[in-house]
Amino acid sequence: MVETMLVGTGVETPPPVLAERLGFLLKHVQLALGSTIGTALTPLGLDGREFAVLAVLDSEGPRSQQRLSARMRVDRTTMVSLVDDLERKGLVERRRDAEDRRAYAIHVTPKGSRARVRAREAVEAAEADLLAPLSPEDRDRLKDLLLKVIVS
Repeated sequence: MVETMLVGTGVETPPPVLAERLGFLLKHVQLALGSTIGTALTPLGLDGREFAVLAVLDSEGPRSQQRLSARMRVDRTTMVSLVDDLERKGLVERRRDAEDRRAYAIHVTPKGSRARVRAREAVEAAEADLLAPLSPEDRDRLKDLLLKVIVS
């Protein structure tokens, strides 16, 4: 039996019966992306989920943990842990929410903004590396198609 290798990767192509399955393909792309991004973010002391929290807060502004959790589609208890870790690192801070004095709004600190910029550069490079076999048009199309599936 001859095994086929993916060109230039040293990775075997999956059996055709699996290569036809969306779940298999998405899982392995996600694993590859997670590994690539994890490696890129480790020197910055961040992981992919922490970067995502910083990116949303920095781009959309302060919000409560509950609203942030809903916006990012992350379980509330997971969000508490993420914010706790980011706060310990000095990248975010909790402040009383001006709209609801019983709640706290999560704000990105100046240190967090600087970390987000460096992390974004690392994530973009990691994504470009993973998607290198695709043309820029195919990369955009892939993202557009995946977004359609998520929001439908």
